[in-house]
Amino acid sequence: MSLVAYEDSDSETETEKTEAPDASGRQTNQLSSPVSCVQHFAPGNTKSTREMHPAGSTGRSGSSTVCEDPPELYRITEYRIQNNNTDLAPPCWQRVYSAHAASSVAYRNYEQASSSSTNSGNGLSQKRAHKDSTTTIKGIRPYIPKRLRQENSSKPDKEPEQRGSSDCDVELRVSGEQTWRKTSELIKPYLGSKYKVTEVPKSLIFYMSKHSGPVNEIQWCPVREQSHMLLSASMDKTVKVWDAVDTGCCLKTYSCHSCAVRAAQWSSCGRRILSGGFDSMLHLTDVETGKQIFSSKTEFRISALKFHPTESNVFVCGGFSPEVKAWDLRTSKVLRVYKAAVQQTLDILFLPEGREFLTSTDAVSRDSADRTIIAWDFQSAAKISNQIFHERYTCPSLTLHPKESVFVAQTNGNYLALFSAQRPYRINKKKRYEGHKVEGFAVGCEFSPDGTLLVTGSSDGKVFFYNYHTSRIIRTLSAHKEACVSAIFHPVLPSLLATCDWAGEIKIWQ
Repeated sequence: MSLVAYEDSDSETETEKTEAPDASGRQTNQLSSPVSCVQHFAPGNTKSTREMHPAGSTGRSGSSTVCEDPPELYRITEYRIQNNNTDLAPPCWQRVYSAHAASSVAYRNYEQASSSSTNSGNGLSQKRAHKDSTTTIKGIRPYIPKRLRQENSSKPDKEPEQRGSSDCDVELRVSGEQTWRKTSELIKPYLGSKYKVTEVPKSLIFYMSKHSGPVNEIQWCPVREQSHMLLSASMDKTVKVWDAVDTGCCLKTYSCHSCAVRAAQWSSCGRRILSGGFDSMLHLTDVETGKQIFSSKTEFRISALKFHPTESNVFVCGGFSPEVKAWDLRTSKVLRVYKAAVQQTLDILFLPEGREFLTSTDAVSRDSADRTIIAWDFQSAAKISNQIFHERYTCPSLTLHPKESVFVAQTNGNYLALFSAQRPYRINKKKRYEGHKVEGFAVGCEFSPDGTLLVTGSSDGKVFFYNYHTSRIIRTLSAHKEACVSAIFHPVLPSLLATCDWAGEIKIWQ
């Protein structure tokens, strides 16, 4: 509480001038009343007292006599201030009222000129009060409603929360709307339980057509809690992130490439996107800000990208070149170079634990298709095998089974071939998944999360579902009019499927 002193003076005492700011902020000189009001702020003092100094009356030590005002003074003076009437007040109190009236007017003018004031004696600041509040003798500081006090007290607590927010709570701003990267309500019930049996989707949920060119690749976010986001790379030079579970809207578009984007991959943390295109550029983009964390120009057009399964800062890229390169994002340098007598790398597949990886190439000899699929040792960059697939077809895509040590290669012979994922990577001649068409398109294929189904696109726009164990067609879905180049199951939600085609359309099925 504040301590207020009032100093009485007789007619011979010179009147003091009080400066009070007017509404425009300029200082004006006003004659003070016979009683000068001085505010004293005493930390820890909870009782308001008044120091009355009659003319010539001081104590022995020179200090003024302290006395408490009568209760009637508070009530009557407060009433007179509110009603601007002093006729009924005793003569001895009219001087006190006139002093408070002047100080009240000065305080109101000061409140209109500035939002806060600082006491020069002790550095404490006063908060702005309502214009309708009235200063009384008993309470020098104006009354602040409880609602405003709660708002002011909560402001300092909100700012540290916003500044200290984690990287996972990324805010995406699209067309003035805010979409937080929080777990979708549709995904939450499935996070604590095992993946159920996959069923073939039947109905169309979302139809998304923001791309103006063919979509080359789509991928769900690998972070299960944020797997409502879908990544797409297109020939229209852009990479997009979609909310493909709740709304079907495009969350953000990244236009960092000057040519078609052939490949794009989520980082393992779901905060960054690695992309490569026909402009020979590699970009690692921050999902929230859209800024490039890493950029590098290669000697060839990029057609395939894959992150290392255990080393999150390492990736492998290939394209229109006989070389495949491994990069380290921490140093922005090439770690290793894998050389082969080929012209182009079509796809890259890491085997479990990341010690070995496979590359699909366009090399076909006269008698056999050796070097079509090459197995590499990641650490030594040595070839493990180049005699895996012996038929005269190139393989535009490779995919690994989620539970068994096998992988599947999409071939331009209009069938899927099954291989062992362990040395010597032999082909399974008893199983062949036939019925769909490839016809030169980079048609992708993938297993369901439980490994029971194998899904692939087709050049005629259909989606084929195969039983993995029997290799029979379970169902065919007429998904697109143009070539369907990719079909992928959601990693958490059972039977949720995303497809894309050569016309730039993306569809979500369930």
